[in-house]
Amino acid sequence: MSLKSRSEWKRFEGRQKWIRILSSLSVLAALFIFWETMDVRVSYFADAPVHLYDLFSRMYPPDMSILPSLIGPTIETFHMSLLATGFAFIFSIPTAILAAENLSPNDVTYGFGKLIISTCRSVHDIIWALIFVLILGPGALAGILGMGMKSIGFIGKFFAEEIEEIDRNTTKAVRATGANSALIMIYGIVPQIKAAFVGLTVYRWDVNIRAATIVGLVGAGGIGVQLDQAMGFLYWGEVLTILIVIFVLVVISEVVSAYLREKTR
Repeated sequence: MSLKSRSEWKRFEGRQKWIRILSSLSVLAALFIFWETMDVRVSYFADAPVHLYDLFSRMYPPDMSILPSLIGPTIETFHMSLLATGFAFIFSIPTAILAAENLSPNDVTYGFGKLIISTCRSVHDIIWALIFVLILGPGALAGILGMGMKSIGFIGKFFAEEIEEIDRNTTKAVRATGANSALIMIYGIVPQIKAAFVGLTVYRWDVNIRAATIVGLVGAGGIGVQLDQAMGFLYWGEVLTILIVIFVLVVISEVVSAYLREKTR
């Protein structure tokens, strides 16, 4: 048999190839239409370097004289992230149990758990913080509850998924010893999900410490309040100093969270 008579292997058949090409062109066309609809013009980027240089020239050098006044807000930001994560962890456990298909008592409670998770996750941290600012007034409590509500949706979702992935043979073995529901949870389920629970909680704390630096922009406490005030009064040197402090805080939290996640593996 000659080489020419052999059938040539192709990754896609002719019809599949044209479908992929048309799909790609459709996506590109949709992106172009969206771009034109939003009236975003390339000319906007032409003078961006000039404005960026002007902004940094106003911000430099940073005003380091305000560092002592940032110690308290920085500590408050750290405390807000911890309390919001702890608040979310406590309420995420019952929410996850309701939203886990293998543990939820019935379809109604399962749907209710999913509703809580979806509601909490669908609203951004800042929006939650703004809602609590309107209810409770400005302050750290509004920020804690705002981040906590968002975190309940995040942690609860992944907690529920981890619970659904447990080895049911382990729980059956514990139940065979005559254990009640509480003991089955403690000895049959918790050991299987403990590492994931700790890892997810630490990861969410890492996210919350970032969120805690900006919820102050809506009056919800933390170092974001100082950032908002400095920007409002056009004190650009102070703005740069605050941004440096936020950067250092985030880097430290990243290192700590990475270390803790490594220890839980």
